[in-house]
Order: sequence, then structure tokens, then C-alpha cells
Amino acid sequence: MIRFGVIGTNWITDRFLASASDIAGFELTAVYSRTDEKAEEFAAKYNVETTFTDLEAFAHSDLLDAVYIASPTALHAEHAITCMNGGKHVIVEKPFASNVKEVTAMIETAKANNVTLMEAMKTTHVPNFDQVKANMYKIGPVHRYVATFCQYSSRYDKYKEGVVLNAFKPELSNGSLMDIGVYCLYPMVALFGAPEKVQASGYMLESGVDGQGSVIAHYPELSGTAMFSKITNSVLPSEIQGEKGSIVIDKFADMADVKIVYNDGTEENISVEQKENTMYYEALSFIESVKNGEMENNINTWECSIETMRVLDQAREQIGLVFPADKK
Repeated sequence: MIRFGVIGTNWITDRFLASASDIAGFELTAVYSRTDEKAEEFAAKYNVETTFTDLEAFAHSDLLDAVYIASPTALHAEHAITCMNGGKHVIVEKPFASNVKEVTAMIETAKANNVTLMEAMKTTHVPNFDQVKANMYKIGPVHRYVATFCQYSSRYDKYKEGVVLNAFKPELSNGSLMDIGVYCLYPMVALFGAPEKVQASGYMLESGVDGQGSVIAHYPELSGTAMFSKITNSVLPSEIQGEKGSIVIDKFADMADVKIVYNDGTEENISVEQKENTMYYEALSFIESVKNGEMENNINTWECSIETMRVLDQAREQIGLVFPADKK
């Protein structure tokens, strides 16, 4: 049995707990929040008795073995490092941190404490991502990767009314690139490695974060394009294009439906059945890493997290997206 504590009393934590509850050996034993009211309210939903508002006490508690972190991105590194110094295994919501400097510090802390540290990028763990990798040879040499994730945020309505919520605050290391662009870029790095060059453009909001943007990643034989937005919607699928055909992916973050469309027009459905809550697969993989005594997950590797963050850092520099965390 692996006893979990959670940091972050929001909808994403609810989804993670809903997925993890199906995994043998998972138990939620503690909740951390900055206020007693929020901690107790969230804990009551899951019949958890132990709550914390003191991060150090939470990190050093003998009532938990691992921590799921879904706090604002600007706090990921601080929360992760504190928990790992308390001997806890840690899974951190994407994006892993604010910048490469923070990611490097997190990894060094995991090594120093011999604990598991993993970025919670679900896409690379779902069965259909394995299908993409296993079937890519069928489309021949790959020359183009196009990933799109454009999802209009209801919080943008408030923004236009003059109310700036967390999703559009640079002090929390947020914005379109960090919040959802990472879904497009992380799988690209997982499939093809680090790009040689990055070109980025974005639409900056007055609050100091990007509302939408694009990143073009250059490789020796292919180009990768990521399109992301929190102020528009898209119904377009994503594609991996090769000389013999294309792998077409619907709902890229979950890879809900995957098929090959060959040059002659014939189609091959390569999808397999997946759980509706695809966070299950990342939770299961993390728990297996903990049980196996692995500091680094063999799918969501530290190298992939670092190289993805380098792409994010370069893109931010080009579009003028600066966080207070960058100055620490």
C-alpha cells in the first residue's frame, strides 16, 4: 500500500484521485492546503481525516509515502523539493516547473534523497501513444509532426470582464504555452528527441501571459509544429506525416482515436480501448516506479522533462513571456 498526500484542492486533483482509486495499493491519507477551510473541505469529500497547512509538517509526516502535486506551476519546484527532502516520492503536474533551472534542482533533490520523481504528463502513458510508436514505421520516413490543442477557457470570459484569474497570471507561471502547449511539445520530444532549433510566436495578453501561440521545432529530417490556445477552440485533429501516409490523432492530449490514412486513401484504425479517465495510466506508472524502487520513470524520463522545458524556455524568450520565477 502506497499512502498518498495531495497538494492542490482543485478539479485536476479530483480527476487524479478518481483515476488512482482504481489502482491496487493506492490510498489517500492526507491533504495539504494553505487554509484549514480548503484542506478540510477537500479531505471530507474523500473521508480523509488528516489535513495540513504547514508544508514542512506535511512533507515530514509519517502518514504518507508519496505526494501528488497540482499546485500552481510557480510553486511546483518548491513543493516538490520540500516533499522530497522529507523523503517522499513525488509526481508533479505538467508543466514540471517554471523553467529548466527549477527542473534541474528538482532532479538533483530526487537523487540526493533516493526518491521517485515524475512529471505527470498523461499523454505518453496512454495505450494509444504506444500504438502511435508501434505503427509509425508504416507511414515511412516521418517529415512533419503537427499537434494542436486549442481550448477556449471559461476563465477568459472573466478576463475580458476585468477579472484576472489564476490561469492568466504570470506570477503563477501560467498561460497558453505552459498550460496546454506542453501537451503538444512533450510527446514530440518523447518521440523525436530534442529539436535543433525552435521558432515561436504568440499573442500576449495585457496581464503578461500568452493567450495563444505556435512553436515550430526543427529536426534534421522533419519539422514539428505545435498550435495551442486558451482564447479559441479548434476541432482539427493532429497528424504525424510520413512519405507513405499520415497518423491522424483526435483529441491529442488523450489520443482518443488514432488511425493511419495511407497515400492511396485507405485507412487503418490502430486505436485500442482506453479508460475514459486517461490519468489512470500515469498514476499506475508512477506507483509501479515507486514499488520498483526507481527514482526515474522509464516513460516520462527526466531527460524528456528537461528537453521539453528547454523548448518551453526558448519559446518564452522569443515571445516575451517572462515569469517572476525566472529571476530567482
